Amino acid sequence: MHRMTDREFESAVEEALANIPERFLEALENVAVVVEDEPDDYHFDILDEPDCRGASIRDDELLGLYDGVSLPDRADGYDGDLPDVITVFKGPHERCFGSRTELVTEIGKTVVHEIGHYFGIDDARLREMGY
Repeated sequence: MHRMTDREFESAVEEALANIPERFLEALENVAVVVEDEPDDYHFDILDEPDCRGASIRDDELLGLYDGVSLPDRADGYDGDLPDVITVFKGPHERCFGSRTELVTEIGKTVVHEIGHYFGIDDARLREMGY
C-alpha cells in the first residue's frame, strides 16, 4: 500500500481535473470537487437512493461518489441551490493501489468517472469506457 500526504493526494486530484478537456470543465455548473479521507454513513446512504447514478467502487472500497443532479436531469426544473459534490476518497485509493504511479492513474480515473455521472453517464457505460 502506497501512502500519500494529504497535499500529494489533493495535487493528484487537481492534476486529474487539469487533464479534463476544457469544454467539459466549462460545462460543469454548480459542482464542487472535494477530497475526504474515508467515506462515512452519509456517502453509503447516497448509494441506496433511487436517483443515484453510481460511484467508483473497487474491491468493496468506495473510491469516489457523485452526489447531485446530473446535467440531463437538470432540465426538469433544477434550481441549483446547493452545489453538487464529487468526493474522492483518499484511504480507499491508498488501500487499493500499490504504487504512486498506479495511485495517481486511478485517482484520475475516479475523477473522470464521477464527472461522467454529472453528464448522465451510468456506471456500466463508464466501465466500458475504461473508467
